[in-house]
Amino acid sequence: MTDSFASYLTEKTALIEEHLLPGLERDGVPHTLYESMKYSLMAGGKRLRPMLVLAVLEALDKPLKRGIPYAVALEMIHTYSLIHDDLPAMDDDDLRRGKPTNHKVFGEATAILAGDALLTRAFGYIAEAYLEDPEVKPETTVRLIAELGKRAGSAGMVGGQMADIEGEGKRLNLEELEYIHRHKTGDLLIAALRGGGWLAEATPAQMDALTRYGLCIGLAFQIQDDILNVEGDEAQLGKAVGSDADRQKATYPALLGLEESKERLVRLIEEAKAALADAGLEHSALTPLADYVMNRTK
Repeated sequence: MTDSFASYLTEKTALIEEHLLPGLERDGVPHTLYESMKYSLMAGGKRLRPMLVLAVLEALDKPLKRGIPYAVALEMIHTYSLIHDDLPAMDDDDLRRGKPTNHKVFGEATAILAGDALLTRAFGYIAEAYLEDPEVKPETTVRLIAELGKRAGSAGMVGGQMADIEGEGKRLNLEELEYIHRHKTGDLLIAALRGGGWLAEATPAQMDALTRYGLCIGLAFQIQDDILNVEGDEAQLGKAVGSDADRQKATYPALLGLEESKERLVRLIEEAKAALADAGLEHSALTPLADYVMNRTK
């Protein structure tokens, strides 16, 4: 990672985190529920999804502030999914981002409700923020809500999570494995990119390129996750290494082997960059962001 791109990540992460807490409702919210939501939302992380929203606006020469509400909403939905993923009925994890998981701190019932509250707040926040913004057409606000609802829901991220649960302990083929990760990981990344595209008034060709880019980096992200779960540094990851094998989860290294998984990762990043080039977006921050997905260590 170059120094300039490291600075870019630091700058954009700070911008995103500055706006996360103000997006939460406070009045009328029970104290414990608010603290549980805040705990996970502000626990750190890569902030990749909101960063993609901002990178698209930047690439298409539109003001970054236009993307902030949608970026915040995406991070709320991503956070809700992590809280629920960590529950004993799901992955039963004790650590997330180097800290005790939400249910370990607040209890299972509160963790479930905190996830529910973040999910529902996300959609309300998009509507509230953009209905007050004269630069964003009401039609665009509806498109954002529809896009996010589709990508985060039963035919998107949640459907991928269901397929992941059903695949545990089974020998999946590559098509079945990629179905899981196109939806479980990829759909929310595509929602970020397409949402940025709607807000930036992208052309149909640019929207198509952003979708293809998102599909590639979504699969690449998951392959790198699987690789790190085999050979990563637990201190850097902030969670246990080897947990996928312990739970007999379907992963790329388990199916393809470590070396072929790494080769596939490189090919996907090349395809992602080619999609950007097709739309004339190769000189934007989206290119080093693709490399970041491939080279990350946590």
